[in-house]
Amino acid sequence: MKTVIHVENLEETAKLAETVASYAKPGFVLCLAGDLGAGKTTFTQFLGASMGIEETINSPTFTIMKVYDHSLPLYHIDAYRLEGQTGDFELEEYIHGDGVAVIEWYRNIEEYLPAEYLSIEFKWIGETKRQCTIEGSGPYAEIAKTLSN
Repeated sequence: MKTVIHVENLEETAKLAETVASYAKPGFVLCLAGDLGAGKTTFTQFLGASMGIEETINSPTFTIMKVYDHSLPLYHIDAYRLEGQTGDFELEEYIHGDGVAVIEWYRNIEEYLPAEYLSIEFKWIGETKRQCTIEGSGPYAEIAKTLSN
């Protein structure tokens, strides 16, 4: 299932993140795509806040992954520099773990992802406006469908 929505500003981005967070449970995998600066990390910050995480969430580009321990842990992974290599970082245990895995630049490590996940691709269509293409497989397809409402 694929859904395309538009977010006009940060408030609407936060609302989308809050809605996605309402589906978060152990093993939830969210894959994010989009150009540099398109809003992947900002979305993750809003998602974490909606999950009750009070720590500052920032891009793990140079560290590859940051773990935010909470009642439901958030594993924030940036695969920009990985291009098919996760072995050195043991990311599989987090991607298939007991928390929420948010993976920026997920296409670089697609072969390590589970068969079912939710993806959001952010595309600039204005100074503050983004087009979000949301796609899900398996149970995630229903989530993508509900986000169109």
